[in-house]
Amino acid sequence: MTQAMLKGSNIPLEATAIRAVLRWTPGTDVPDVDASALLLGPDDRVRSDEDFVFYNQPQHPSGLVRHLPKKPNQDTLTDTIEAELIGLQPEVRRVVIAASADGGTFGQVRDLSLLLYDASPGAPDAPDAEPVAIFAVLPDTGKETALICGEVYRRGDGWKFRALGQGYESGLVGLATQYGISVEDGEGAPEDDAAAEPEAIAAPEPAAVPETPAPAPEPAAAAPPAPASAPGTPPPAPSDATTQAHPPAYGYPHPVSPDPWDPQRTQPMHPAAAQGDSGYAYVPSQVPPLPPQAPGTGYPQPPAQAPAQPGYGYPQPQPGYGYPQPPAYGYPQQVQPTGPLPPPPPPIPAQVPDPHFVLPPQGPQFQNR
Repeated sequence: MTQAMLKGSNIPLEATAIRAVLRWTPGTDVPDVDASALLLGPDDRVRSDEDFVFYNQPQHPSGLVRHLPKKPNQDTLTDTIEAELIGLQPEVRRVVIAASADGGTFGQVRDLSLLLYDASPGAPDAPDAEPVAIFAVLPDTGKETALICGEVYRRGDGWKFRALGQGYESGLVGLATQYGISVEDGEGAPEDDAAAEPEAIAAPEPAAVPETPAPAPEPAAAAPPAPASAPGTPPPAPSDATTQAHPPAYGYPHPVSPDPWDPQRTQPMHPAAAQGDSGYAYVPSQVPPLPPQAPGTGYPQPPAQAPAQPGYGYPQPQPGYGYPQPPAYGYPQQVQPTGPLPPPPPPIPAQVPDPHFVLPPQGPQFQNR
């Protein structure tokens, strides 16, 4: 008689060997389910990695626990674990039956159940036999990727089966690690690869050294103003250097040459002083002194007091001679005539050709012969 199991319930086993079959309904959006078994010692941990039986390690070294290939059964798929209980070493206290979902969660798996069969010698085969117990495995949250469906454990001299249904969101790797399995590259789990290889610590970048700003160039010292010549003192002799004849424009000296044929000469030309002498001669003239300049700028200093401006802040135009003056404010006004308009000029008579007009006699070259 089949015993329907509830979560947390247990039943005694009279069989010396069992066959645990995971059964579910496949589909396009249903992940694949894999069965596995863990042989635990008194401390609820595996003695070595060989105590983990799954699809990559389908048989225990003792040969008493085996993982069988998947088989279709009508509209369902099955994955099976077989265990010979009577031959297990006394150190093995429990055999945990687990399931893992590949490519999804158990919330997507439909009709998942665990069927426990008697696999003792002489017992009928599973397709023809009636299961000893059946347990409908239901996930708690639907996000689980690994489940402990049930366990076979020792009780005195016999064995018992308990239905569990405990879920893990860390998958088969997390479940196996909890029971002492050291998962390596064989599982190919990204979580373990990331944990096995420590992240490289990036070397700190050197701090940027601030660039020292270049010192600003010092302004050129302004030339001292030329001293005013005392009355009656002759001007200095001209030299090869350019002489300024007027204040520099915009702070820069400009050479002045009054003679377009001799640009090197800077003295003005004056008529000859001696009577009867023709031509022009170089006569030194008095060069007015330069106005005082502001120190360090090269510009002439402004006058102490600005010249007075005419009224209303605008310069007034000087009256011309014989020209109409523009108005004092605004734009020139147009003067409209006040008297009667003058009569229009008489029309020019049309010229009519004179009918008695005769051309003068033509030359012999134009006369008929």
